[in-house]
Amino acid sequence: MMLRGSLVLLQIQQLIRGAKNAVSLAQGVVYWKPPKQALDKVKALVEDPSVSCYGADEGLPELREALIRKLRQENNLQRSSVMVTAGANQAFVNLVLTLCDAGDSVVMFAPYYFNAYMSFQMTGVTKILVGPGYPKTLYPDADWLERTLLETKPVPKLVTVVNPGNPSGTYIPEPLLKRISDICKNAGCWLVVDNTYEYFMYDGLKHSCVEGDHIVNIFSFSKAYGMMGWRVGYIAYPTKVEGLATQLLKVQDNIPICASLISQQLALHSLELGPEWVREQVKDLVKNREIVIEALSPLGEGAVLGGEGAIYLWATLPEKCMDDVKVVHWLAHRHGVVVIPGSACGSPGHLRISFGGLMENDCRAAAQRLKTGLEELVKHGLVQ
Repeated sequence: MMLRGSLVLLQIQQLIRGAKNAVSLAQGVVYWKPPKQALDKVKALVEDPSVSCYGADEGLPELREALIRKLRQENNLQRSSVMVTAGANQAFVNLVLTLCDAGDSVVMFAPYYFNAYMSFQMTGVTKILVGPGYPKTLYPDADWLERTLLETKPVPKLVTVVNPGNPSGTYIPEPLLKRISDICKNAGCWLVVDNTYEYFMYDGLKHSCVEGDHIVNIFSFSKAYGMMGWRVGYIAYPTKVEGLATQLLKVQDNIPICASLISQQLALHSLELGPEWVREQVKDLVKNREIVIEALSPLGEGAVLGGEGAIYLWATLPEKCMDDVKVVHWLAHRHGVVVIPGSACGSPGHLRISFGGLMENDCRAAAQRLKTGLEELVKHGLVQ
């Protein structure tokens, strides 16, 4: 059984409900709420008539202005305009609908973000070329990309990467990201970079962005500011590309019209606190990462990759238990812990484990269940 797109999380949610007292290391969420200072400011807006009206399709002017400043100061994106969306997932769908036509081909790299795969399927893209990652790092294989874009006719419409990665937590180093950008530019195709986890960097690594008239960057408030349910993301797109803004607005007006206005206000007030607030929250995830890495130790040396950024680790299952979907169900029902099967990300025989959704003590308890399950799996295989 191959799980695709948002179907994955629907089935995982059903699995959690069906498995007695199961805890989740599956969904990509964080355990914190939005900043209290920002929440306090929006409480007063609930009865303001303006937040119940439609807003500008591209987003609140004051939020867009703040985001453009942020992009210039933090991301070194000096020539980008901004559209606010109902989360990064909607931003990605907007871009696929804007940049791709039915029958186009596109490129992603395995392990890939399952919702991006589903977005292509939903919007009429008929050929999804899935490239490999380097085995020891999971970095996108730029040599493969260069060959593929040269050999594929017509040229794929876009290439997409997540940096740092979902599902792997792998960070794409700036030189490699620039090389991927140059390859796309030379081939005449778009590069879409999802930067949802820009603040989730560990071990002294620093996030970087690339900019150009063939590049679109996606960002999100969901994880950074604990705003998963508030649904605010944004697109940073090249200002000088003629007609792009108009086409993006056409799509936006036919999906949400605008992101929730009170959510945009919360985003604006959260942004005022700056990245320092987010990094204070992210610091506490380092311990969670260590706890989960130790829980994965029964899989053996070299079985765990990623975790340089984002909130994910990527694990290879033992050869005798490569049916990751069966393993996920077995772990849920026998050991009460839920993770994501690698099949959903184009890489059977693997697991995605999220360490962002639980506070340390709860993470430790969930990790112990996972370790116990993996020890049994390695020793005895799937035990009914």
